[in-house]
Amino acid sequence: MLPNPRLASVAALLMAAVVGGRVRAMVPNTAESAEHSMRQFVAKGDAVHPYKAMRRLEARNGENVGWLEAATDYAPATGFRYTITSEGGSERVRNRVLRAVLEGERDLVAKGEMARSTLEPSNYEFQPAGVDADGLAKVLLSPKRKEQVLIDGALFLRPVDGEPVRVQGRLAKSPSFWIKSVDVIRTYDRIGGVVMPVALESTAQVRILGEATLKITLNYSEIDGRPVTHR
Repeated sequence: MLPNPRLASVAALLMAAVVGGRVRAMVPNTAESAEHSMRQFVAKGDAVHPYKAMRRLEARNGENVGWLEAATDYAPATGFRYTITSEGGSERVRNRVLRAVLEGERDLVAKGEMARSTLEPSNYEFQPAGVDADGLAKVLLSPKRKEQVLIDGALFLRPVDGEPVRVQGRLAKSPSFWIKSVDVIRTYDRIGGVVMPVALESTAQVRILGEATLKITLNYSEIDGRPVTHR
């Protein structure tokens, strides 16, 4: 048996939110830099960049494991598109979870619903919480609504420029009665001059069935119409 397919729709919307680049500015590496970094981040807001990327998606629930790789691209004029290039493992996992993630993201982009999950003041209250052991500015995220696509957790930023490094926490609302909780980690990196999401990991506690995991990684080949050079 597999986790509720609605979890795949939540992952799709979380993955659809793309964060843009941040302007660099030197600030002291102190607790005060958390508020400074937060203000930088909020002032810039989220920016959606056209891109092309290969994605690898993997899901596991008990002994059921499946994966697939897909060529994906996004542009305002065409929306989100994907082509599966290879796949393996459980057919049920691939069809009910992994394909559902891609199809869900395509539909959400087409409906213009990405704004529901963006890291914006319209969706969250932001509260600076100092600098963590890794030297990252920590900002607490408090969702303004109990929705399945918002995260109750923390945003970690580079103190020198307010660029996001990762978001982690628990979904503000579980997708269904059968899913007790969903923990999410979304990570970012600077690629081709802008900050883009590079991975999403989620772990759900499913009633009776136990733990279910989903991992998505992205390898960009083009951003803003420019080829990405990998070192």
